[in-house]
Amino acid sequence: MATYYLTVFKKDGSNLLDETLEAQDDKEAKRIGQQMLEENDYQEHTHRCVSPNGHLVLFHR
Repeated sequence: MATYYLTVFKKDGSNLLDETLEAQDDKEAKRIGQQMLEENDYQEHTHRCVSPNGHLVLFHR
């Protein structure tokens, strides 16, 4: 399992959500990240999910 980082931003750049999640791979991390966004109704806010090595798994602006 690897640790991924999900961050959701307000329009002013401050964080609405800053969470870690555990996933087997990027595909699972993307699925979990999207589920967390839906649960908190943050799908339309700017967000990103970053892998342990720093590449983007999920991004919306």
